[in-house]
Amino acid sequence: MTFGFAPSSAASMSTSAGLSAASANSLARMLEPAEWAAAGIPLLRNPREIVSGLHSRHRPRPATAIVAVLDAEERLRASASFTRRAAPADGWMFRNALLSQLRRVIPHDLRRRTPVRTAVLLYCREGDARWTEEDGAWMWGLRDACTLHGLRCGAYITLTNDGWQVLGEGRGGRRPSADSSPEPFATSESPVPLPRTGGAASEVLRRAAAR
Repeated sequence: MTFGFAPSSAASMSTSAGLSAASANSLARMLEPAEWAAAGIPLLRNPREIVSGLHSRHRPRPATAIVAVLDAEERLRASASFTRRAAPADGWMFRNALLSQLRRVIPHDLRRRTPVRTAVLLYCREGDARWTEEDGAWMWGLRDACTLHGLRCGAYITLTNDGWQVLGEGRGGRRPSADSSPEPFATSESPVPLPRTGGAASEVLRRAAAR
């Protein structure tokens, strides 16, 4: 003979309340496009160059996130890519994932009074370029991760089969897209400057570069 216990109504109500609270918290950890646009996110001078450079470097597929750090001249200083886990979209989880990648590739700027470097996020996903709740969670996560790493929060860019789109700005293009081949790396990445040295060594480097 087998004995079992049916869950009490109180337990069921408690579980339901917990799920509702978790869902409400998840919805709170996302930003609407209007909130993002009003947050004073700095505009990229040449977003296509940034997108093409990250696309060539990381070759993202759907569910790939690329976080990149730019200096004041919008030169790429560090970047990292990772695959989004199959779980409900939650800004807190996205924040932790982004912060982990930032800590891995570049030191924090928390000692500075004002941020001098900017973090941008490129997310490759299925669907079209219209805003989704998942995008809102990434926006929330990027903003919070930047605060905790001493960076300025930059653009959030989606990459879909339709092309790329800077959310909150209305700027975008058809190439690259989620299924396009990467462009030659040299066209999307600035050449590395020669080291500054003095004397004969500097002259040799200049002559080599001229060839």
